[in-house]
Amino acid sequence: MKTMNNTKIIGIDHGYGNMKTANHYFPSGILSFDAEPLFTGDMLIYNGKYYLIGEGHKEFIAEKVNDEDYYILTLAAIAKELKAENITEAHIVVAAGLPLTWTSGQKTAFREYLMKNTEVDFTYKKTAYHIYIDDVRIYPQGYAAIASFATTLKGVNLIADIGNGTMNTLYMINGKPQQGKMFTEKFGTYQCTLAVREAFMQKAQREINDAIIDEVLITGTANIAPADLKIIKGVAAEYVRDIFRRLREHGYDDSTVMLYIAGGGGCLVKNFCKLNADRVKFVEDICAAAKGYEYLAEAQLKAEGKV
Repeated sequence: MKTMNNTKIIGIDHGYGNMKTANHYFPSGILSFDAEPLFTGDMLIYNGKYYLIGEGHKEFIAEKVNDEDYYILTLAAIAKELKAENITEAHIVVAAGLPLTWTSGQKTAFREYLMKNTEVDFTYKKTAYHIYIDDVRIYPQGYAAIASFATTLKGVNLIADIGNGTMNTLYMINGKPQQGKMFTEKFGTYQCTLAVREAFMQKAQREINDAIIDEVLITGTANIAPADLKIIKGVAAEYVRDIFRRLREHGYDDSTVMLYIAGGGGCLVKNFCKLNADRVKFVEDICAAAKGYEYLAEAQLKAEGKV
């Protein structure tokens, strides 16, 4: 969170797997109730309804404005940032993002969705918040993760932001984004999870918990039977090979192009692919995009003289 005069700029990365702010991240799951649920540890109360944050799994939808979920998750993300500074009332500029090639077509609707209430009262984890959403700025995913050092990039660079739902790729030449060389594909890491589930049903005739799959994808291993581990690692390796096949289809050549990998998919690439460390760099910070949104919003607002 950044502060300009009396305004808080809060960057929020609305992921399909996790919500991220500059300082926090949590699962994008959400369950709603008309009455107070039994377990209330991570509960948000808004407009007479009760929401458990981080519960369940958020289904992939191309249009994030199609239901109320991402609005409620946005309130939770704002509360987490304000809580860190013991603030319960604030004027806020939300800085968010959308997949690269979807930004132009969806940003107006997404901005209106996040700004539908300029004044909001809600309770999160038994703390009451009163906020004013003064503005919402929307930026392209992928670029945001490297925005703070983008102008220092020399030569031809390819940014691959591999999230839970989508993979966004953007070419940069001498620090400048190439408008005609950016792509968005529904090929996020959740596609790998689905493939692992299917492989287990085919090869072992049983199901496997997603938490185990996630552990292997993130760390490269888990305390499970070697045969089960082999199935997961085999599917993950094939998924990573497919990532690079798709990158090559978009013109990637590791001898002339420097590759920057951001997002959760970076763990899979690290764990299941041998790379030339001199030609591939990882943006390790899971909150990099949210920080990038704040960086871009601050620069834009200063240039406009608005805060």
